[in-house]
Amino acid sequence: MAAALLFCWTTLAAEPPESGIAVIMEPEAATPKLGHDELALIFKYKKRFWDDGKRIQAVNLPANNPLRRAFSTQVLGHSPEELDDYWRDMYFHGVLPPYVLASDEAVIRFVASTPGAIGYVSNCVADRRVKVIAHLDTGSACPR
Repeated sequence: MAAALLFCWTTLAAEPPESGIAVIMEPEAATPKLGHDELALIFKYKKRFWDDGKRIQAVNLPANNPLRRAFSTQVLGHSPEELDDYWRDMYFHGVLPPYVLASDEAVIRFVASTPGAIGYVSNCVADRRVKVIAHLDTGSACPR
């Protein structure tokens, strides 16, 4: 059952799904091979640098955003509220949580213009301003 709850990766050559989450990076970035565990390390700031030495700049949507909830649950294994204690502890070790941006559009703009940035948006809105490096299946349809 746990395996059924894990998200599904699709290849970049395939047609992007109509639902779910697109994990995005700046368009000029080298495409890293990110598995579930490495993506979790990045968004928990346990991995801070890309292989080329650039600092990773992870960005989140607001905690009350359904996409953030789905991403946090699938990738990090906890809801945004359940991660509050983790981030309080990390703060006392000098580590701040990822930036929080208000919307998918804000995430796209930030990621597109920030070297080393990584974020996630709805598959429906990911466009050529960013590079989609993975698709997560959330089972939620894109709003029309």
